[in-house]
Amino acid sequence: MNPPSPDPADSPRPAAPVVAELSHIDDIDVVPGARLADLTTLRIGGRPRALLECATPDAIVAAVRSLDAADVPVLVLGGGSNLVVAGGDLDLVVVALRNRDVAYFTGATDDVLLVRAGAGLTWDDLVADTVARGYGGLECLSGIPGSVGATPVQNVGAYGVEVAQILHRVRWFDRATGVDEWVTPDALGLGYRTSVLKNTGAAVVLEVEFRLDPGGRSEPIRYAELAGRLGVSPGERSDPAVVRRTVLDLRRGKGMVLDDDDEDTWSAGSFFTNPVIREDELPTVRSRVAGRLGSAQAEQMPAFSAPGGVKLSAGWLIERAGFSKGHPSSSSPARLSTKHALALTNRGAATADDVIALAREVRDGVREAFGVVLHPEPVWVGCHI
Repeated sequence: MNPPSPDPADSPRPAAPVVAELSHIDDIDVVPGARLADLTTLRIGGRPRALLECATPDAIVAAVRSLDAADVPVLVLGGGSNLVVAGGDLDLVVVALRNRDVAYFTGATDDVLLVRAGAGLTWDDLVADTVARGYGGLECLSGIPGSVGATPVQNVGAYGVEVAQILHRVRWFDRATGVDEWVTPDALGLGYRTSVLKNTGAAVVLEVEFRLDPGGRSEPIRYAELAGRLGVSPGERSDPAVVRRTVLDLRRGKGMVLDDDDEDTWSAGSFFTNPVIREDELPTVRSRVAGRLGSAQAEQMPAFSAPGGVKLSAGWLIERAGFSKGHPSSSSPARLSTKHALALTNRGAATADDVIALAREVRDGVREAFGVVLHPEPVWVGCHI
């Protein structure tokens, strides 16, 4: 949902006249003195030139179209859960998605129910609403921070389910053509934690439709840990409400449910994607694990078949490379979560530079130990790893 990070060396464009014009639109509020540190789950980020809160899809389109026409750098902001933002004064205008309408309607057949949600709605609020109504489909994605609009951009996934499996349509504003249209999932090029929209800003997601099971059956339970907690066999379905409670319990145990009182949740979520390597590279990685940790660890290393090769566990590799939970120390401003080594956290005073330094240390350490390159998942604004 975000464009490439603006170059701080660029001279500022004349944003003020455009912002003043847009402030007269009923569904756009200009918020003075905003800081991105207050709008991101990592709680890091400087001051944009302006923050525009847009309450409807039409308002979002009007804001982005006008700012693009004036060549003003734009950051489209949903829940702020997947961003690492530089500090200081930022040469950009934030367009915050605040459209939160939800509607349910029958699909092409009676056994499919569709839910349409505004891109600015908090994702877990939508999941909670569908489950409370007795509908299945979204329950395994409970507790994931961020907004509805970000889910197809990232092809969000957890506990054996990803958005690609339940996505029906996306309404987007194509910034190059100026067209506001509904598209089917095949237009998004969905892959593992990615889509054609990720890190491009080519289009802005306005609304999203998902398929639900009106009969109250969850998606098939594919994740072994979740199946074990539920007492079902992999592939079976369960009560969505029970699945949701169980997923939330699992996520809380890993510090992956937002909590103002828990600094382990002051993060951008899972910082690195699980790496996918070619199948012929797997023996080499296992050999390096064996050389460092012994043959028993090499045999136990998680490895799963995936499109393009074999998927490894980034968290497992990070810990086995010597980066324990809480690394580097209790006094460090940026640390690995004490509950989950895959989350880089702000302990209250971290800057983007602190997070970047820790991310580089972890990435380079895993590469040196096992020859596997980890790729960061967040979007970078005004900075990079």
